[in-house]
Amino acid sequence: MMNEGASAPSFTLPGLRDGEQTEYSLDETTADDRAALLVFYPFDFSPVCTNELCAIRDAEWFQLTPALDVWAISGDSVYAHRAFAEEYGLNFPLLSDSSGRVAESYDVCYDEWENHERVPQRAVFLIDSEQTIRYAWATEDALEKPDFFPVKDALETLEAERDEPGPEDVELAVEYNEEPEPLT
Repeated sequence: MMNEGASAPSFTLPGLRDGEQTEYSLDETTADDRAALLVFYPFDFSPVCTNELCAIRDAEWFQLTPALDVWAISGDSVYAHRAFAEEYGLNFPLLSDSSGRVAESYDVCYDEWENHERVPQRAVFLIDSEQTIRYAWATEDALEKPDFFPVKDALETLEAERDEPGPEDVELAVEYNEEPEPLT
């Protein structure tokens, strides 16, 4: 597994969001000053994977975090992803690493699991806009689910370092603005 502080390997993968297929590039995302949360999982529709991805879907703080892209990555095709996303209302991109190349570059790829070759292990990586891994977790036990509270803590640390104003900061800025600029 890649460790925190390491440089995240670049990749581009086909993926699906809202029924539309497109390519997702880590380089492009980080160039836009965005962070990425990569969630590797073995298979669409498997019980543990379904539970894990639905938990991400239901965790509002993922969707309410500015400058964060959440990508789930498995070896399944975009066609399987389409059915999986529709069935469970998944509102984030599902990427297809059908060759296992990306999982292997992050050192989270089974050689063989349940008679399938090159399957991603369950793993989570938070990658900042400099493509540095800020949080890393992986397991060889495909039935073990990640704890997302440490991910949230790492994300809060990353946001604090970015020094982006939060909603409370914006309210204070508006409240203390004595001479507002006219709208043109």
